[in-house]
Amino acid sequence: MSGGRRLVLAVDLGTSGVKVGLVSSHGDLVRWEQHALTTAYAEHGSATQDPDHWWHLIADASRRVLASAGAAADEVVAVGITGQWGSTVPVDEHGRAVGPCLLWTDTQGAPHSRALVGGRIQGYRARPLATWIRRTGGVPSTSGADPLGHILHLERDRPAVAARTRWYLEPVDHLAMRFTLVAAASPMSMTAAWLTDNRRPEVVAYDDVLVARAGVPRDKLPPLQASGSVVGTVHAEVAADLGISPAARVVTGLPDLHAAAVGSGCLELHEAHVSIGTSGWVTCPLDTKKTDLVRQCATVPGIGPHPYLLGDNQDSAGRCLQWYRGTLAGQPGRGRTAPSYDDITDLAATAAPGSGGVVFTPWLTGERSPVDDRAARAGFHNIGVGTTGAELARAVLEGVALNTRWLLEAADHFTGRRLGPLRIIGGGAQSELWCQIVADVCDRPVERATEPLLTGLRGVGLAAGVALGDLGWANVRALVPVDRTFEPASAHREVYDRLFAEFPRLHKAQKGMFARLNG
Repeated sequence: MSGGRRLVLAVDLGTSGVKVGLVSSHGDLVRWEQHALTTAYAEHGSATQDPDHWWHLIADASRRVLASAGAAADEVVAVGITGQWGSTVPVDEHGRAVGPCLLWTDTQGAPHSRALVGGRIQGYRARPLATWIRRTGGVPSTSGADPLGHILHLERDRPAVAARTRWYLEPVDHLAMRFTLVAAASPMSMTAAWLTDNRRPEVVAYDDVLVARAGVPRDKLPPLQASGSVVGTVHAEVAADLGISPAARVVTGLPDLHAAAVGSGCLELHEAHVSIGTSGWVTCPLDTKKTDLVRQCATVPGIGPHPYLLGDNQDSAGRCLQWYRGTLAGQPGRGRTAPSYDDITDLAATAAPGSGGVVFTPWLTGERSPVDDRAARAGFHNIGVGTTGAELARAVLEGVALNTRWLLEAADHFTGRRLGPLRIIGGGAQSELWCQIVADVCDRPVERATEPLLTGLRGVGLAAGVALGDLGWANVRALVPVDRTFEPASAHREVYDRLFAEFPRLHKAQKGMFARLNG
């Protein structure tokens, strides 16, 4: 080994940006860079991105980080990939995209999904609901915003794309195939397709009953292999192009939830972490399969020493601050310059906790948990003539935290215990004010992982280290540093309890309007 380093080329493909870095097989961050991504929105619920654009950004960034780190080709012993999930890339036999990626917010397949499972019990018919819940723990969304809805849309509404498609892949599996030319997926990456029997995590196979009921072409579903295993080695041409060894092993792609669990160090039973990325979630490892239809959360195939992770997600978290910055705080090109995120949070810090009674509901693209409402939309509530810009800015941060508390209460009920302390990760966790607000609103200690923006890169580096045998799952938590713990301020308890008491009621009062205007 040149220099004695064992490095992982790590890719974190988010919805709003892609990070590429070098991470040691023990989770040490060496170099990284980030690039923004844009989503194309169109009629009928279309939300797409260009997979070829992803690849060009990743390849260029890989060459730069390797050069800046002075990494020799043989020092890169693995490639690890994480990113958004519940999205679908149609590819040919070589792994090249034959159409755009349908993102996890794309609802073009809604008519087909509703015809498949829709009904009157929480929006579902009794028989498909029971069949899917029993086998998977979840059920395809009637909104069409999951791989099953995407595949049905492409097969039935886009025959030209379907005819060119050899495999329907999740983004992380598409990227793994671009590195290896091997088509593969795992129970982890295919969770959102709801086509695997999750009652027995050791069985790595599609469920015949579910595939038949779904009406999707089985021969276009990628072959499954064990989560966290090695897909193959880097294809010689790709290795030569990037300047890494063709012996480098590519690990099965990890959804962002799973990479975050590893990168946060929360791998033991009931160790909870909170993410404030583009989207957000509350999760912890669990040992048993379970579903809560009332609160819209369930277990999904996990990673590490326990077979399941809690799935308890909100669609918009850090995205809300991004929206606020670009829309309300300033619009470049219209006579104003958008302030930095630090400027916005500094302004928010000048407002008192509770934002003068203003409540922001962060449902920019709908909600998943603890209510599944794709028609829901965000809003500021209780604004008065005396409301200040600082209070609006703080209300955005507090609104995301209030939604996190809503998720957390569902998670407490689901697990039968009060979870905490909470490990916090994601780009939003870079703000000390936001971390403190989460601690105050949720009334629990919040531990911030060092470099929380890079948790996904650290997670795939550590997961690759386990796959290569450089470490075991029991070693991971000690390898994840924490830079600060935020204790909840008792003085803010009353004001946040008052705001939270109104928060779920706002959705209940407006859901009819959401359905009428956005359904």
